[in-house]
Amino acid sequence: MKMPSVCHQISINMAQLRYKNENNSSSNNNNRNQRSTMLPLALLALAALVLRDGSGVAAYMNIFLNPEEVMRLLGVSAEVYYVREGLINNYALNFIVPVPANVRDISFTWQSLAGRPLPYSINVVSSDQEVLPRPAMNVTQIGEMPTYIQTWALALKCSGVRAAEVDVTISVEVILNRALNNVTHLVFRRKKICLLSESGEVEQPGDDLDDPLLLETVLPPPTGLITLVVGVSFALATVSILLLVGYCVRGAAAKRQLHQHGGQPMRTSSFQRLNTHPPCQSSMGSAAYMTPSIIAPVHASSLPRKVPVEQQQQPEELQRRISELTVERCRVRLSSLLQEGTFGRVYRGTYNDNQDVLVKTVAQHASQMQVLLLLQEGMLLYGASHPGILSVLGVSIEDHTTPFVLYPAVNNTRNLKLFLLDPACARTITTIQIVMMASQLSMALGHLHSHGVVHKDIATRNCIIDNQLRVKLSDSSLSRDLFPADYNCLGDSENRPIKWMSLEALQHKLFSEASDSWAFGVLMWELCTSAKQPYAEVDPFEMEHYLKDGYRLAQPFNCPDELFTIMAYCWALLPGERPTFAQLQACLSDFYSQITRYV
Repeated sequence: MKMPSVCHQISINMAQLRYKNENNSSSNNNNRNQRSTMLPLALLALAALVLRDGSGVAAYMNIFLNPEEVMRLLGVSAEVYYVREGLINNYALNFIVPVPANVRDISFTWQSLAGRPLPYSINVVSSDQEVLPRPAMNVTQIGEMPTYIQTWALALKCSGVRAAEVDVTISVEVILNRALNNVTHLVFRRKKICLLSESGEVEQPGDDLDDPLLLETVLPPPTGLITLVVGVSFALATVSILLLVGYCVRGAAAKRQLHQHGGQPMRTSSFQRLNTHPPCQSSMGSAAYMTPSIIAPVHASSLPRKVPVEQQQQPEELQRRISELTVERCRVRLSSLLQEGTFGRVYRGTYNDNQDVLVKTVAQHASQMQVLLLLQEGMLLYGASHPGILSVLGVSIEDHTTPFVLYPAVNNTRNLKLFLLDPACARTITTIQIVMMASQLSMALGHLHSHGVVHKDIATRNCIIDNQLRVKLSDSSLSRDLFPADYNCLGDSENRPIKWMSLEALQHKLFSEASDSWAFGVLMWELCTSAKQPYAEVDPFEMEHYLKDGYRLAQPFNCPDELFTIMAYCWALLPGERPTFAQLQACLSDFYSQITRYV
């Protein structure tokens, strides 16, 4: 049987869980309590595992992950059932559970409901035994499932010879009736993230058998009041110690990985590179917006060179670009004012009397720094040639105090954020159209990244949309002035889009493809909320602490679970665990094919 794609596995079961936010408090003194309205990232993976009645096969047993195991793997206190009272949950079995680098063992809990022990056999396979030697268990490979609740563990200790993602397959066969040859076969899949050992010492398989969890004796439930009290006390103490140690190890591993790769940890994401499913052609014949099949990929090098972002701001490079794009000011006619800020202006106009353009300029009282920012940021997408990118068309600096920056404009182009804020427009936007807009922008950003350009300010305010719902990514020039509520200063005299920034960008001003992926997740959230302000109740100075504590934007009302899964995976704490735009595009196309299948 062909396994579904990773995106399909992640998203198809999201409908089984509806995350409900707690009521927001309007008081600033309750900011800490308001964190409960934001969804921890680990809840995303849990959503794909929530019970749904499967095939209805009677298995006469329970097999599940207890709350401690779910907390360790997914960060949520809940039980996840694979078999409940004999009903097999095939949806949960199809989900590949990621095992973080700092987690060195996994466990399962089971119980026979047949009134007698059930014979079993377990087989464990590692896809790369050099990186992850064959895991050891604290139960025998062949034995009997007891009639009481029993938890057994499996050691997943990496060798440390190199970094890799290793697929672990646990096959369990349970004999229900030997005479009738009634056998239940279950397959559990895990993806273990292994890192390169810093010390260079190769870890030996079997060492994890010294782990207290794996040495735990599997016994029937104790009887007697004294034994029960002692057992409960010991269990509570053990869980507390493990949680404390796990928290410390997790933080140390994250820092070690960040330093090891020069601030850019290697990609160890549970996402895989996916094949894009073609959209339903029958439903797209009369569509007024672009689809992945309509937008042809750009293979030619349409950007002049692959330059690090820092070099693009050099005065010599800026002067060269301006000289290549200089147009005569007399050829530009301004017709209507679209946006106005303290010193910035955006006009609709024409160039050479026959080409519609958007014109960005500054007021007479603008400072030289504001003028320089307009020109620098206006040249960010210089030379980009892609259907989803609004590249600069020309620039006029005849009047050095009020330069003009020109962009092509067709079909009543307007700012995407202002479009979403207009109730008359936003009310008519469907989920399919949201997915298509996100798909267009993900292709544009994938094109930029393929040429070494990092945008650093991805948001709906820096996009435009026309009357056919075609969207384009633009630069961020004048955005600080035109959308002042979206930018904040944290005492460093620099206005930044704090609510759109990843943790490493906030802390260390590290911008990369991964930080763009984070901001793109916030942009998708904007599309689903009609451009509401993200983290509106959070003080900008608190954002770093919120993100470090694992809090993220909550699922928007009427946002499909599958779409929220895609956006929320952009908010992984470590840069290397966020999806690339090629993977985002594949997931969006996969989801698009699902929602258009019956339209």
